[in-house]
Amino acid sequence: MLDHLAVGDEYRNGLSSLPPSQRLHLILLGVQDVSRSADFYDALGWQRAPSSHSGFVKYDLGGLALCLISKKDLAADALSNTDKSSGFSGTALVYLAKKVEEVPQILTKAVEAGGTLVKPATKTHWGVAGYFRDPDGYLFEVDYEDAWVFDDEHHLIV
Repeated sequence: MLDHLAVGDEYRNGLSSLPPSQRLHLILLGVQDVSRSADFYDALGWQRAPSSHSGFVKYDLGGLALCLISKKDLAADALSNTDKSSGFSGTALVYLAKKVEEVPQILTKAVEAGGTLVKPATKTHWGVAGYFRDPDGYLFEVDYEDAWVFDDEHHLIV
């Protein structure tokens, strides 16, 4: 399994770049207080996914999920100390890979296309993930975890 795989290492390991399918799976909102924010969405009449917990609350948006996580936790996962102090918006868009090998391949493709690698594919408690920024600075995570479930068209089942 990958512990830490820099984008340039994919080529040395025989992996090529891979474009992600034209789909997003999660919108991560880094919030000040997950419980308070979840109470707001609950009051709108939205239903929490049963797999939600106090640190990560999910709402099914029909093949896409809105996820609430503390802004501090999101910044700690995605950014270096320099990035954390440079006006981090607390938002990330997430593409969930079908296979663990796709994470570094998709990160490589993003860099080839003009994006900036923020965090290389790294082993996490749940799988493998990495981050890139698009040319306008928007943060994207590419993630693989066994826990995520998809339909036949790669829509997320929350």
